[in-house]
Amino acid sequence: MIRYALSCAADHPFEAWFSSSSDYDDQAARGLVECPFCGSREVAKQIMAPAVAGTKKRAVPDAPLQTLMSDMAKKVRAHVEANFDYVGDTFAREARAIHEGTSEAREIYGEATPQEVRALKEDGIPCAPLPAPPPDPSKAH
Repeated sequence: MIRYALSCAADHPFEAWFSSSSDYDDQAARGLVECPFCGSREVAKQIMAPAVAGTKKRAVPDAPLQTLMSDMAKKVRAHVEANFDYVGDTFAREARAIHEGTSEAREIYGEATPQEVRALKEDGIPCAPLPAPPPDPSKAH
C-alpha cells in the first residue's frame, strides 16, 4: 500500500491509498481519482516525505490493512444503502431542498456531477462521496 498526498485543481488537499504507484497512475488516467471535497478529477500528487521505518513495530501489517480498509468501505456502503433513501440523479436538488427545509429531513444518497457537488459545498450543504462498490471478482482480468 502507498499513501499519496493529493490536491485538486481547486487546491483542496487530501490523501488516498493505492496498492502501488502504477495503480494510482492507472486510476488517475481513467479518471477514477477525484477530490472528496468538490468531485474534481483534475488531481495531482503533492510532494511527500518518505515514511521511514522506526524501531516500533506496526500494529497492523500492510496486507491486512488493505483488507481492513476494503471491509470498512463495504460496511459503510452497505449501511448507507440499507438506511438512507436513494434519490438517484436528483441528489443535488434533494440535498439542497432538505438543507433549505422545503423537503422532509432525512439521510439520502444518489449521484451528482462534480459541478453539482462543488455548488453544494460552496453553499455550505454537507455531502461526501460514498465508497465505490468493491470490484466484482467474477469480472477479474
